[in-house]
Amino acid sequence: MQRRSSGAESPIPKRQPAKIKALQQTVGVIRLAIERKRWNEARYALSRARALTGALPTNVAVQEREQLSALRKKYAARNTPAAKSGKQTKATPTGRAGGKKPAPKTSSKKKPTAKDAAQKSKPAPVRDLGDRFINRAALGYVPGTETRAQ
Repeated sequence: MQRRSSGAESPIPKRQPAKIKALQQTVGVIRLAIERKRWNEARYALSRARALTGALPTNVAVQEREQLSALRKKYAARNTPAAKSGKQTKATPTGRAGGKKPAPKTSSKKKPTAKDAAQKSKPAPVRDLGDRFINRAALGYVPGTETRAQ
């Protein structure tokens, strides 16, 4: 049985500037693969990027790491209904060039009534969840590994 290869197996450059350049190229590949919905290519490039970031010191390529985390979120959201429909934040259509623009509406000054004031100042209801306990073991926390703020 043949095993699917990941990008982590590909060779990592020796020098740090070459690693940074390879990481930047990989981020570009991930971005393009996600835009074109090439999920296998994106997964491969994400694993390569993870190997490259692991080979770099933490304080290096901070901007690329931020871009990577945003791309990971996009990749993780690929099967959600919003991502499938493709109807995310479309721009509003503009009128014809050189066409007539509608006149701005003038607001008639009316006195605020008690009914208007009551509607505006009404806060959103807050649900009381009571005393809930979090199952830390189910979330993967092992006793003795958490750090406490002192």
